[in-house]
Amino acid sequence: MNERIQEKLSILADAAKYDASCSSSGGKRKNENRGLGNAEGMGICHSYTEDGRCVSLLKILLTNHCIFDCAYCVSRKSNDVKRAAFTVEEVVDLTMNFYRRNYIEGLFLSSGIFSSPDYTMERLVRICKKLRLEEKFNGYIHLKTIPGASEELIQEAGLYADRLSVNIELPSELSLKALAPEKNYEEILTPMSQIQTKVAENREERELFRKVPQFAPAGQTTQLVVGASPETDHQIIKLADGLYKGYGLKRVYYSGYVPVSGDDRLPQVVQPPLMREHRLYQSDWLMRFYGFDADEILDPHHPHLDLEIDPKLAWALRNRHVFPVDVNTADYELILRVPGVGMKSAKRIVAARRFAPLTLDHLHKFGVVLRRARYFITCRGMALEKRDYDEQTVRRKILYGDGQTRSALVKRQLDLFAPEPTIIAPPDLVSPQLDLFRQAG
Repeated sequence: MNERIQEKLSILADAAKYDASCSSSGGKRKNENRGLGNAEGMGICHSYTEDGRCVSLLKILLTNHCIFDCAYCVSRKSNDVKRAAFTVEEVVDLTMNFYRRNYIEGLFLSSGIFSSPDYTMERLVRICKKLRLEEKFNGYIHLKTIPGASEELIQEAGLYADRLSVNIELPSELSLKALAPEKNYEEILTPMSQIQTKVAENREERELFRKVPQFAPAGQTTQLVVGASPETDHQIIKLADGLYKGYGLKRVYYSGYVPVSGDDRLPQVVQPPLMREHRLYQSDWLMRFYGFDADEILDPHHPHLDLEIDPKLAWALRNRHVFPVDVNTADYELILRVPGVGMKSAKRIVAARRFAPLTLDHLHKFGVVLRRARYFITCRGMALEKRDYDEQTVRRKILYGDGQTRSALVKRQLDLFAPEPTIIAPPDLVSPQLDLFRQAG
């Protein structure tokens, strides 16, 4: 790899790291003794397939030049950063060379906006097309769709990419106008709707004709920046819920805002809200796999996620009237709502109780976290925790256990949980109630 390409790769891989759709390994082990391998790998990130396999992807931008001036983005046009751009051929060559050396198994490609959405999107599509048709590359390709690009280009992109994504960026249109004035929800939601329609049509066609090419077989995703605008957690998960139901998204990614500039439009963030991002992912998991509705997790009276405890435990503490649950008779859906019981544990409980009544020892072997679950379940009518504690007592016992000194409890809390960030919103920026199901265009 020559020095010019190496410099471009360094700049454009670094600019791509703020997209949360792929998780980085965080490894920085360099090859300094002429040994085998190099974990530093600029632009190499790890993602997971549907069957649980971990795959390495080349994660880069086509360019960090951009005509937009989004306050939260490191590549915005007003930011004083070194700019670079790959050619179509350079991205194709990099991908194939990295693949042949077993560095990667796929490509994650995004881009700033050169001169127009169509101009940029056309180059992204050309890269995918050359990889598939000329290089016969059958690895995984995740392609970022440029808001405002034509439907024809999106259609072509879906024929060559495995997954498409359109980043919605901020949780309300008011915040988007304030921090990214060149963007609007219509240009973001329109391609989402087009992709959803194309995926559904393609599925129907393939049921009739096997040789019909697949369109974005891995579906579509999006990303929300958390902490750059003053929306509540309730608004964020309501928006995510609406995107799942209205646009058939596979995933919504949450990216804790990382301060990249001193732009006056941005709130003052003392610390990136990493724990808040984590709690949002847990809430997202509850909606997707545990049968929770967004309004059950949070509501206007409880608009923010508790940073000390996970959202399922918070829900259980607010709804003590639902418990205790008898694990030998309760429905699978109700067992799933018990804190400390995961999907695998719930399935094991339902399967095993057909043969014999379950005991405490069975639950422990099934992977139930009894330190949490004991306050919410019974076995054969017998409670594991005999006293009927109030909400605050249960919370304290789960968090800190019994018999610890006050200083030990405080130290444990500081070790486990990041402090809540201090966010000062611009005075003229007020969160609206989102119209989640507004049809764009």
